[in-house]
Amino acid sequence: MDLEEQSDAEILAVVNPIMDNLMDASAAIDYERHVRDFTDRAKSVLPKERLQSICEEYQSTKGFFAKREFVAAFRRPGSIAVVWRQWFTKHPGEFVAELVLVQRGGRYLVDHVMVF
Repeated sequence: MDLEEQSDAEILAVVNPIMDNLMDASAAIDYERHVRDFTDRAKSVLPKERLQSICEEYQSTKGFFAKREFVAAFRRPGSIAVVWRQWFTKHPGEFVAELVLVQRGGRYLVDHVMVF
């Protein structure tokens, strides 16, 4: 079944474990684990040194990732953009977590991810 035909529940069953890994690997600043589900394109725009810099900055100012709540899945041909409401441990307020999921060769891969 194409990604855009899946229900929110089916999409979340795939994407939540991927996002959990991204956030855990980011907290540990573990580059190899962080990019394990990335497309080649996504890997090419995030070198190891850049991930370390990003992680050190957000950890010092915002703390670590706390809870997140699903907001919506935006379907388009060939990909799904999933958006959550995201909280941090040290910084009050709500942030946006976003992940673009694609399917390549029978695998689900991250083509873009950001928390802002």
